[in-house]
Amino acid sequence: MIDVQRLRVLRAVADHGSFSKAAAALRLTPSAVSQHVAVLERSLGAQVVARSTRGVTLTRAGQIMVGAAESVAAELEQARQQVERLSTGRVQLTVATFSSGGRHLLPGVLPRLTAAHPHTQLHIREGEPEVTLPLVRQGAVDLALAYHFDGPLPLGPASAGLRWTPLMEDPLHVVLPEGHRFADRASLGIGELAAEPWVLGCLKTETHLRRYAEQAGFEPDVRGTTTDYFFARSLVAAGLGISLIPSVALVPSVPGLRAVPVQPPAPARHIGVATLDRRHESPHLTTLVDALREQADGG
Repeated sequence: MIDVQRLRVLRAVADHGSFSKAAAALRLTPSAVSQHVAVLERSLGAQVVARSTRGVTLTRAGQIMVGAAESVAAELEQARQQVERLSTGRVQLTVATFSSGGRHLLPGVLPRLTAAHPHTQLHIREGEPEVTLPLVRQGAVDLALAYHFDGPLPLGPASAGLRWTPLMEDPLHVVLPEGHRFADRASLGIGELAAEPWVLGCLKTETHLRRYAEQAGFEPDVRGTTTDYFFARSLVAAGLGISLIPSVALVPSVPGLRAVPVQPPAPARHIGVATLDRRHESPHLTTLVDALREQADGG
């Protein structure tokens, strides 16, 4: 039988990339961490980590076992919550969200959840999808409101075992000062903006812009990159450059700006929710997901 503690140790080694850092996080000695991993390897008959002078990396067998460790941790957390529910009558839900999506969707959704399940204790955590999706799998959060750009769903190896429920498309707009020569256009092609300076509100948006600009044959002149779309819009209003902003981040409006749709192939974010792929989902979580769908559909 595989020892749960050894799986926990392996997860820490995977997270920290070395025995010594994992030992510090677990408050063990590096020797104890090494012994746990060695015993796990003997019980499996397979190597789970590859050791080198630069640290340790997971083998394919190790990746499988870390995935199992995260599933076990999530199941144990779910069981703990169910036992707490039996003794207290309270249900705790933790929701992770990225900033602009949470601001757009959650205020209209949370009253519906509390009306349907008044004893629900809700916690909100903010974070980008690459951080929050693994938290769902680990059982640290119950639901992540997340997004991805054009391409595959954000359910790679680090977040296998999750269910992705699409909610809405979030097209990007070019945001310009209202006196800009393109401000009255019905739509714009990215190639028309080759000579413009840019201010961007997200590193992922910059990556996306550079890919589209490369297809259009130019290198964008990026004058500023922030982690806040509202800040980026204020810099556009101040004349620093133009920006590429998702629709849900255009509210509240900033005076003196115009938002112009991008011509096809229009870049967009795909917003959805990630939950654990369970056979039996709690009614509280089902209510929350259904409410998010309705809110995204405009109601």
